[in-house]
Amino acid sequence: MSETQPQSGLLIRKAVIKDVPWIHKLVNHFAGNRRMLSRSRSEIYESVRDYFVVEDGGEIVGSAALHIFWEDLAEVRALTVAESHQGHGLGLKLLDTCCSEARLMGVRRIFALTFCPAFFQRAGFQPSPKSELPHKIWTDCLRCPLFPDCDEEAVIKDLAE
Repeated sequence: MSETQPQSGLLIRKAVIKDVPWIHKLVNHFAGNRRMLSRSRSEIYESVRDYFVVEDGGEIVGSAALHIFWEDLAEVRALTVAESHQGHGLGLKLLDTCCSEARLMGVRRIFALTFCPAFFQRAGFQPSPKSELPHKIWTDCLRCPLFPDCDEEAVIKDLAE
């Protein structure tokens, strides 16, 4: 995936190891406000190749991860934009970057579990029952402290459209 410049001075690029503390700080700030699930540093290090970041003058101000689940299914994880940079379309640009990467890899469907389904619906995702995502439920969700009472909502998008 090539680097893109969505706005003057901002850069969306693949994450590298030195970005992990920034990603961790962003994600867990929003997790503390119950707007997303928390992630440990070790989890982010283990999956750093899945992440994209938005950089502004050397500071990471947004992140999103694309996690492949199966031959035709991927998940957008940990999509966040610092409050100081919200309202400029960076979240949608990160989401589009993940969708583009998934298409390049041949993935046909992409989903998210989210506390903010309206954001994803603006990008063409549709509400979906969690039962449509058995790979997710039986791998990640079982380990989550919110299982089985999680109130995240599932959204999914067909990338062939």
